[in-house]
Amino acid sequence: ANAVKKSKNVKILNTVNITDLITENGEIKGAVGFSIIENAAYKILAKKVIVATGGASGLYKPNNPGFSRHKMWYPPFNTGAGYAMGIKAGAEMTTFEMRFIALRCKDTIAPTGTIAQGVGAKQVNSRGFVYEDKYGITTSERVYGTVKENQLGNGPCYLKTSGITDEESKSLLKAYLNMAPSQTLKWIESGKNPNEQDVEIQGTEPYIVGGHTASGFWINTNRETTVKGLYAAGDVAGGFPQKYVTGALAEGEIAALDVISKINLKNEKNKENQNFSEQSEKIIKEYENILNFEKNKINEFSIEDLEEGMQKVMDEYAGGISTNYQFNEKQLKLADEKISQLIELSKGVKAEDMHDLMFAYELKDRLLVCKSLIAHLLYRKETRWHTFNENLDHPKTDEKFFKYVNSKLINDKLEVFTREIVKEDFYEHSN
Repeated sequence: ANAVKKSKNVKILNTVNITDLITENGEIKGAVGFSIIENAAYKILAKKVIVATGGASGLYKPNNPGFSRHKMWYPPFNTGAGYAMGIKAGAEMTTFEMRFIALRCKDTIAPTGTIAQGVGAKQVNSRGFVYEDKYGITTSERVYGTVKENQLGNGPCYLKTSGITDEESKSLLKAYLNMAPSQTLKWIESGKNPNEQDVEIQGTEPYIVGGHTASGFWINTNRETTVKGLYAAGDVAGGFPQKYVTGALAEGEIAALDVISKINLKNEKNKENQNFSEQSEKIIKEYENILNFEKNKINEFSIEDLEEGMQKVMDEYAGGISTNYQFNEKQLKLADEKISQLIELSKGVKAEDMHDLMFAYELKDRLLVCKSLIAHLLYRKETRWHTFNENLDHPKTDEKFFKYVNSKLINDKLEVFTREIVKEDFYEHSN
C-alpha cells in the first residue's frame, strides 16, 4: 500500500463503495460510487477500468447461525459486487453454475488441507472406513464423499489424526494457531490434542469464486471483458479455474500491461458528456432515495431480514447445505420466483447512514448474483461436478454440455447460452 501511495499520478479512494459501471455503446466510460463515511458520491471518468473485487459469499445460508454466521470459508465482505456491476453493464458472464464448496473442520470452518497433506490424515467415516479411496480426492470429490457417507448413515466423517506422533500433533497446534486459531482453541478446550482425537469435517455453503472454479466475467487472453475497455482479474474473472492467489496476481498484471499498451496517456482527459451525466445522476438519485426517508417510519423489511430470506431460499431451493447441495428444476424455478420477489422488496429498503447504504447495495448485488446463478444452474442439464453442480433431474454428465455456459443481460432479461471450450490458444471475443 505504501508503494502505491508513493507512486506518481496515483490517487487512492479509500472507504469508497463503487456500485455501478458507466458504459456507452458497449464501451467503458467510468464508474459511480459513494463514501461509506462521508455524505458524498463519486463520479469517476475512466478510459479503462480493471475490476478486481473478488467473488461472492453470503448467497446461501452458512454453516453457523446467528452471531457466528460470518465464520465462513470465503470473506463475508466479498459480496459479488463486481459480478453485479458487470451484469448490470451488459457484460457477458460465465460458469456461475460451477459453484465452489470447501471441505472444512466442523464448527471452526478451519482448513482441512493442512491436516490431510501435513500429516497424511485420511478421510474416514464413523465406522473407521477410509472413504476417500472410494470417491476420490479432488476438492469436489472430498465434499461429495463426505455428503454421501452421511446420507448412508455412516457419519460423522473425520480426518483421522488419532495415532499421529506427538511431534506432528504439536506442529498442527502451531500451524492452526497461526492461520485458524479457533481450531487450536477447540483442541485445547476439549482437553485432547490432535493425536488423541479425530477432526470432524463438513462442507461449507456454496460460493461463487473464479479463482477456484471458473465463475465470473467472460474475458479474452488479456483479461478484457466483452465491454470494451473493461478488464477483470482474480476471483471476478471467469473461465480460468484453479488459479488461486498467484494466478489472481498474474491476471492483474496481464490486465494492467494490456491497458498500458492500449491507452494513450497524452490524449486529452475524458470529459463528462450528457450520456455519462444522465447515467450517473440516475444512480446518485437512487442513493438519495434510499437515504432520504421518514425517520419515524418503520421499514416493513430490514436489509438483514431480506438477506436472511435470500439465504433461506438459496439453501432450500438452489442446492444449499440443508439439501446436501442437490437440486432439481422444480426447486430452481421456485428459487427464481422467490428471489425475484425479494428483488422487488429490496427496492423499498432504507438506510440511516452511508454505512447502511453500503449494506443495502451488498443485498442488491447478492440478489442479482443469485438470479444469475439460478439461471445458469437451470441451463446446464447435467451433473458435471458432484456437489458443485448436483442436478437430480440430470444426474449424469452429458458431453453436449462440454462447453461454457454464459449469460448476458439484454433488455432487462437474462439470456443464457453456450460458448466453445478454447484450450492453449490466444482467445479474442468473437461477439
